[in-house]
Amino acid sequence: MGERGKSSNNHSSRKKGMGRKAQKGSRGFDGDSNKRNQSSGAANVKAAPKKQSEFEHQNQFVRKEIDPETSKYFSEIANLFDSNEVDIEERSVICGNALEETRGREYEIATDYIISHVLQTLLEGCQLDQLCSFLRNSATVFPAIAMDRSGSHVAESALKSLASHLENPDAYSVIEEALTSICKVIVDNPLDMMCNCYGSHVLRRLLCLCKGVSLDSPELHGAKSSKALAKRLNLKMSQLDENNEQFPHQGFPDVLKYLISGLLNCSREDMKYLQVDQFSSLVLQTALRLMLKQDEELLEIIPLILGCNSTSKKEEGVHIDTDVAKEILESMKDNSFSHLVEVILEVAPESLYKEMLNKVFKNSLFELSLDRCANFVIQALISHTKDQEQMGLIWEELAPKFKDLLEQGKSGVVASLIAVSQRLQSHEHKCCEALAGAVCSTNESHSFIVQRLLFLDNYFGCQDKSTWEWSPGAKMHVMGCLILQEIFKCSSDLIQPYITSLTSMQAEHTIETAKDSSGARVIEAFLASNAATKQKRRLIIKLRGHFGELSLHTSGSFTVEKCFDACNLSLREAIATELLDVKADLAKTKQGPFLLRKLDIDGYASRPEQWKSRQEAQQSTYNEFCSAFGSGKSNFPKNTFVSDASEDASQEAELKNKRKEIDHRPTSGVKRHREEHARDKDEHFAGEKRTKQRKIKTNEATDKPVTNKRPFLSGEMKNRHSNKLRI
Repeated sequence: MGERGKSSNNHSSRKKGMGRKAQKGSRGFDGDSNKRNQSSGAANVKAAPKKQSEFEHQNQFVRKEIDPETSKYFSEIANLFDSNEVDIEERSVICGNALEETRGREYEIATDYIISHVLQTLLEGCQLDQLCSFLRNSATVFPAIAMDRSGSHVAESALKSLASHLENPDAYSVIEEALTSICKVIVDNPLDMMCNCYGSHVLRRLLCLCKGVSLDSPELHGAKSSKALAKRLNLKMSQLDENNEQFPHQGFPDVLKYLISGLLNCSREDMKYLQVDQFSSLVLQTALRLMLKQDEELLEIIPLILGCNSTSKKEEGVHIDTDVAKEILESMKDNSFSHLVEVILEVAPESLYKEMLNKVFKNSLFELSLDRCANFVIQALISHTKDQEQMGLIWEELAPKFKDLLEQGKSGVVASLIAVSQRLQSHEHKCCEALAGAVCSTNESHSFIVQRLLFLDNYFGCQDKSTWEWSPGAKMHVMGCLILQEIFKCSSDLIQPYITSLTSMQAEHTIETAKDSSGARVIEAFLASNAATKQKRRLIIKLRGHFGELSLHTSGSFTVEKCFDACNLSLREAIATELLDVKADLAKTKQGPFLLRKLDIDGYASRPEQWKSRQEAQQSTYNEFCSAFGSGKSNFPKNTFVSDASEDASQEAELKNKRKEIDHRPTSGVKRHREEHARDKDEHFAGEKRTKQRKIKTNEATDKPVTNKRPFLSGEMKNRHSNKLRI
């Protein structure tokens, strides 16, 4: 799921990020690590080159040569700006005068390889009225400028400069007038611009400008595959989703609606081509994303894109004819169209989603799941399932095929199904059982489930699976590890075979898993689950002696932190001892200072006994919280780490005595920890970039240790999966 490639005609002198031509078949919004980048075998794709040549032929402009005097004039301006001898006011005047010189020659000057660079600078430095005047004067040739290799950069610079004035309410009407003049020309013949590698990108930026959002936002421009995958597997934070759905400016809704309507106002034959063309598909995807949650408009737009021009509206939504459904199903195996359908499923109103599920996808889910491109559509379909009834329909078709999907390398479909079962709280137990049955036969022990999922491709690629063994040094399978992470989110009652398999692994295999960047996430997911404390401790003990080595690696440092949080006092002391041995090297790493501060290694080195008391106080606070708010139905793991004796029958009495002892101190450890936690939490949100360090003071009269550590439950570390998912 890689990002959109840069232009193959990229120029070294261009500004960074200005190249727009994508690599063949690259993912528009969401990348594809499975190399879904060759165009597929849909029948209607074969006519594409001829159709594209027709579009390009309709837009041939005769470009006049630039006279030497004009070239010299713009060259002198470029030299003047490069000298940095011009103040802001004088620069604005020069920009305005130079733009006046382009009147009537906008196309020739904007498409000149050399002068176009100067024109970009002028558009970025001019005043709003000068910018809008240039756009109005060049409106008739704007599509031609946008479809030129050099002119596309000029058009994009003009739109970016225009967007910078959106915060000024007085400029709203002037900007709207300029945009309207451009859109009127575009909608007269939109196909040329939509199918052009340069023009399509400018058109996408124009759509975003009309909406009041930047095309450079992650949701609209080359969104990383990790983000799309995190959202699909319930790893994305809801706060990020909400922020991305908020647009900073009101935009120009009337202009946007007029432009989208003009883009879709074409014959059904042309729309079939737009569906499978790489560049026009990106334009349609952008338009759909910008209309998110506008159900009334989407119920008109999506049927037009799917070719349902003769649809009849019912009370529950849109009706898709059988013939149209077959065409959609056939085109689903095309690379560009499959991307488009993914976005349609993402934004579709519930009634339209249900219609597509029943009329297009039903009884074809497994067949599409095996296709190189269409399987991503099925993943999107599953991840946007609305209710348990729809989940049941999908489950009936795919549940018996788990093993076939894994053997064919389509583990993403299985992962999506497990994730949505947790989101809807439906078929969770059945998913866990089906996955176990796909990896281990009925007469085999389930003790190898985790090992085989860690090396998913390696296992299913083995001809004689009965002889398969652990592969030392091999890279663990990313999707297999993600599936295990999803599994360990389930209730421990449903996943006992997986827990037993993980905790019964040989010590060397557990260590190798912790060292692998993907395998470490599996261990962290298990430690964060509600599995029994004894089971977690059984795994942590196998890592003893390797915590120092793990902490020196970025991924391993998170595993060490999770182990520290999940173990008893004696194991915490062992971890602190190992980290103290590598403190010098650990402090040089990116993650080291935080880990050392989080575990208070300096405090352990200077005052071990007080460090132990603080750990006991922290755990006492946690236990009190679980006693007050946790219940048998709570998701909080029932962990007790204060001492090894916590596993005895006298555990509860000892904890009560410990709390009484602390409460009778002049300032209880529990109260002090709560005060420090609240103070540090306030400082955390007020700003983490403070450089002034607190001094550690000890009041000998009251024997009250004070630490400068951050909150015990760090939000920064909990957000790692949503921000740094490594694919």
